[in-house]
Amino acid sequence: MKMTKKAITLSLGLVVMGSASFAQNLSDAKKAIDAEQYAKATSMLKSLVSSQAGKGENYFNLGDVYLLNDYVDSAKAVFNKGIAAEPKYALNYVGLGHADLVANDAAAAKTNFDKAISLASKKDHTPYLYIGKAYLAQDKPDFEAALPNLQKADEVDANDKDPETFLALGDFYALQKKNSEALSNYLRAINMNEGLLRAKVQIGRMYKESRAFPEAETQLKEVIAADPNYGPAYREIAELYMQWANFEPANFATKSAEAITNFKKYIDLTDTSFDSRLRYAQFLYYAKDYKALETETADIAKLYPNNQKTLVINRLEAYSAAENKSPNAAQLLKDFFAKNTDTTRLLASDYLYLGKAQLEAGEDDQALINITKAVAKDSTNVEALEEVGKALYNNKKYAQAATVYKDAIRLNPNGKGSLTNYYYLASANYYNYALADQAKENPDKKLLVEADSALAHLNTTSPEFTLAYIFRARVARYMDDETSPKGLNVPYYEQYLDLVTVKKPELGAADAEKRNLVEAYTNLGFFYSAADKAKATDLFNKALAIDPANANATAGLQQLTPAKAPAKAAAAKKK
Repeated sequence: MKMTKKAITLSLGLVVMGSASFAQNLSDAKKAIDAEQYAKATSMLKSLVSSQAGKGENYFNLGDVYLLNDYVDSAKAVFNKGIAAEPKYALNYVGLGHADLVANDAAAAKTNFDKAISLASKKDHTPYLYIGKAYLAQDKPDFEAALPNLQKADEVDANDKDPETFLALGDFYALQKKNSEALSNYLRAINMNEGLLRAKVQIGRMYKESRAFPEAETQLKEVIAADPNYGPAYREIAELYMQWANFEPANFATKSAEAITNFKKYIDLTDTSFDSRLRYAQFLYYAKDYKALETETADIAKLYPNNQKTLVINRLEAYSAAENKSPNAAQLLKDFFAKNTDTTRLLASDYLYLGKAQLEAGEDDQALINITKAVAKDSTNVEALEEVGKALYNNKKYAQAATVYKDAIRLNPNGKGSLTNYYYLASANYYNYALADQAKENPDKKLLVEADSALAHLNTTSPEFTLAYIFRARVARYMDDETSPKGLNVPYYEQYLDLVTVKKPELGAADAEKRNLVEAYTNLGFFYSAADKAKATDLFNKALAIDPANANATAGLQQLTPAKAPAKAAAAKKK
């Protein structure tokens, strides 16, 4: 999930043409767009399209606003109407090319861009400028295609009359984190127009992206001081605080609260429209304010049931329900999938949240299917597999749990929680084998080999993890000869006791280790009973010192010291 990229990343400049009254109207629309008041700008531009129907520029700017808000089909329709209205106006072909890029049709985009350049005057730099910006505005900016167009725009605008060219060049470098080059271009644009607040906001954004948070805050507060009604500055400072919060978890609550406060100001200064509320909902998601998000999305869904972006609201509503562990979360996610029949539009996070909600609802098998899909689409979701594995393990579905943990280890061998995955893989295989053995099902000893291998890895990588020795001993007992056991478990119990009583006695002092200590002492006591009765006696006594009522230790000690036969009664004296 992310906010509308063009509204956040790139600047927008509009070409002013026509009569003085028309220029004033277009100037107002330009100011509204720059202030991200998109509903207001759309209304103004629709009015211009109606009153100045022969002006291709009206259509271009209206279509560009649609592109800014990801209404690609609407944008294309407007651009085509603009071409019909004024066939020689070049920028509507640029708009169509931009829409082609959004649709991943680079060939069609180039055809439209070439057409735009062929129609434009040799002294008109704007087709090159907007072509360059179109290449930058993609999810994955095409820097190689963007640069020559922006450079050509600079070349054609030989007298440097348009600061938008340098603003776009600043964006070009900032997106690549080439901050020195970006800053010089932003400053050049500001020198040409001191009132160009967008450039100043972009400098603040550049600092933010470089994690120079205090510098970004200072820069953006200066913009707000210069114009307290300039909405984009509040949006950018809100995002700054949100990123700052994530970078400093200890200050997350404070910074995220500041983020939400400033984003509300942004909403108040822009549009209380569907798109602005959508952006606010997305921001609440980033801020992890899931309670507010659940309320906001439910309200938006009721107000705008037929909006083409309603699926995004449905998605966020379902996500927030899942985060809040609402009982209807799984159903909301299932409804979302049912409505979204185009699977190419589904995100990895959609499958992830559905799987997690199904886990909460106890639908382990379905959860595994969907979380596996989430991992297939985005491997960074691999940690969610561990949740499925744990749920299966807790429900004693040990074979399935082991399979999941093997996948988690394969996909995330050294990540967070990876050592725990080795433990649960071994434990699941052990219990799977033990239960099958008790049921006389003749289980495959490969399960034990796999468990032992996982535990051996733990012994090496986490030598103070006590349970790894205990489970390795248990596994070894099953691997031993039943009729003539060789004591394969002995070395692991002895390694465990050496760890918790000699090397790290503080480990053995923990209450959680009492049961393991008794198990180790008792099993070793039985092993040494035949060959070293004194040692066995000591081991059984140590077990009973911890658990005086332990039946196994008591029985072992009794075997070592059988009860003496009762003395014969004395013969009666003869009278």
